[in-house]
Amino acid sequence: MPLLSVKGIEKSFGGLKALNGVGFDVREGEIKAIIGPNGAGKTTLLNIVSGIYRPDGGDVVFNGETIQCLSSNEIARRGISRTFQHVELFGNMTVLENVIVGKIARSGCGFVSSGFRFPSVRNEEHVVKRKSEEILSYVNLTQRRDELASNLPIGEQRILEIGRALATEPRLVLLDEPAAGLNMRETRSLGDVIRKIRDELHITIVLVEHDMDLVMRISDSVMVLNFGEVIADGTPLEVQKNPKVIVAYLGEEGEIPRGYHAHT
Repeated sequence: MPLLSVKGIEKSFGGLKALNGVGFDVREGEIKAIIGPNGAGKTTLLNIVSGIYRPDGGDVVFNGETIQCLSSNEIARRGISRTFQHVELFGNMTVLENVIVGKIARSGCGFVSSGFRFPSVRNEEHVVKRKSEEILSYVNLTQRRDELASNLPIGEQRILEIGRALATEPRLVLLDEPAAGLNMRETRSLGDVIRKIRDELHITIVLVEHDMDLVMRISDSVMVLNFGEVIADGTPLEVQKNPKVIVAYLGEEGEIPRGYHAHT
């Protein structure tokens, strides 16, 4: 049984059909990329899976449970975490504090109530801080732990946002254009972190991305959206050579360049 199964998803905004019968499966332990030209419906699809939008039709099944009618908080508690196109960190907090926020959301301990200083609360604080430091070590940001998040270069901010997503201890992480604004070196480092998360933490990844080099290097499978419909779903090599995909990206017969970036 797939960890995530999306079936016949429909979504319209006014008279615009954003998604039309979209369906795909994600196996546990898989890195699945979702690609497509600007306006194809990729972020709308992530918003439906994560509970920000409700679909007009179709089902989203996660770990055997139908979740499309749940709130985003309820979906997060079931084990789905995500990042966004635009970095959404607390810039006036340190790197460590940003991860701690994610851990608090997961544990529900609420440090606000810790003024009573019960031993159980102090112990919970210690556990949350230790686990947050472990996450920073895992994503290679330990040396930045006491810096303000706003002072990090964009590449490290992207990785910090992924670290904060890991703090909720998810089974599935949705990454929305994590390589946006990164240079080649930063993108390669990001790809290494994503693979490490899958290989060592056994967390499943769904990746919306325009950097084709990154997609082809780290993905197990790739689904292509165009005008709200699935036009291809297969291995990176299969998708790269699919005539429908080539036309959708380039408008003519040829081959998608490995380093091609679809503009957002």
